[in-house]
Amino acid sequence: MSEIARISIVGGSGYAGGELLRLLLDHPLVEVGQVTSERQAGTFVHSVHPNLRGRTRLKFSPAAQLEPCDVLCLALPHKRAQERIEHYAGLAERIVDLSADFRLRDPALYERWYGEPHGAPEWLERFVYGLPELHREELKSARYVSGVGCNATASNLALLPLVRAGLIDMEKPIVVDLKVGSSEGGNSYSMASHHPERSGAVRSFAPVKHRHAAEVEQGLGLSNVYLSVTSIELVRGALATAHCWAKGPLQEKDLWKAYRSAYNDEPFVRIVRDKAGIYRYPEPKLLSGTNYADVGFELDPETNRLVSIAAIDNLMKGAAGTALQCLNLMMGWDETLGLGFPGLHPI
Repeated sequence: MSEIARISIVGGSGYAGGELLRLLLDHPLVEVGQVTSERQAGTFVHSVHPNLRGRTRLKFSPAAQLEPCDVLCLALPHKRAQERIEHYAGLAERIVDLSADFRLRDPALYERWYGEPHGAPEWLERFVYGLPELHREELKSARYVSGVGCNATASNLALLPLVRAGLIDMEKPIVVDLKVGSSEGGNSYSMASHHPERSGAVRSFAPVKHRHAAEVEQGLGLSNVYLSVTSIELVRGALATAHCWAKGPLQEKDLWKAYRSAYNDEPFVRIVRDKAGIYRYPEPKLLSGTNYADVGFELDPETNRLVSIAAIDNLMKGAAGTALQCLNLMMGWDETLGLGFPGLHPI
């Protein structure tokens, strides 16, 4: 498709919805129809997203006034999309859901990780998991695309080259340590986000059983992935440091071959492994506002321990940026449209 598409956002007052709106406003083939919010209905979107002041005169609409469009992007809290998916599917031919509602294909797996049955289990198989690096071809013909967990995105991209090349000893656990920014918790308030409690924190909030592990195992066909997540003094960003063991002796050239094979043709994944300088490995700070993922690695030849590192902006490559990348693929557009911002330095 090359004609202008009318796209609306349901639940546009949150951080991910605001990021997606920012991207769509500058997309050459998109007309933004409506942006909904129950709490903010009737107010200008720039009153919630002040970076959009002067960029749009759109006001938030209540969901009851939502009109048909070409694509609906759902940026709702968890469980809300599944409750009304039939209604939303009646309003748009294509749907991109940024929430966790349709990421897992198996209803039993969903119930295990989310503690309750799925509200629309028959819809799970209709959604394609929205990470282009894993499902690009399926996305090109998809009508319904799920969101990606930000921690799952960083973990998947860190491990993908090693899994595809068959370099990991699968008899041993794969442990992914994630350091994440405060925006991962969304824009709702709590004691945990209160500034005197949050500032300066290095707070382990999910040492075990983080839900995004299910997405990594599903995406890469694994059963031995364990995530530990820690909040740090950062607003945007996630850094995944994956620890695993090689199943046999390796040399550095073997790893370069695996990473280049996986990512040389990927428009938004960059291999970062320099011999000198302060940015020798991936650094989330440099990715703020971008759809890039920087991936690097290190090998301890004495122990065969592999460390793979991936950095992303959790609101972009971990949410809105990947959603737009998927939307471009669904619509038959250039995959990179509207996503060229390279980031800032210094920041």
